[in-house]
Amino acid sequence: QVQLVESGGGSVQSGGSLRLSCAVSGYTASDYSMAWFRQAPGKEREGVAATNSFGGTYYADSVKGRSTISRDNAKNTLYLQMNSLKPEDTAMYYCAADRRWYWRLAAPHEYNYWGQGTQVTVSS
Repeated sequence: QVQLVESGGGSVQSGGSLRLSCAVSGYTASDYSMAWFRQAPGKEREGVAATNSFGGTYYADSVKGRSTISRDNAKNTLYLQMNSLKPEDTAMYYCAADRRWYWRLAAPHEYNYWGQGTQVTVSS
């Protein structure tokens, strides 16, 4: 059974940093396309960053240059390092995965497996 469990969210001030983690079980993370999404209250879920089995990385314009997606295959864990955080980064952040290979930041409906989310709150 595929399970994704996020952690690392919290409350930080503008300009701060957080590292989100997504622990994977039930499959080998390196074999899947994986991504981070976020959803703020009253807004649609939007892609933040994605990676595929070949090491490709893809970012939304809103976080490009401030965020880094990475995997630790030995730990079967996906990460999202976020720096220079802004109040508009405040949202619930979700980890997602799919067996298909994507060479882009795919849409939410293209990922079959989801975690429960971790809250990120950035104050000004």
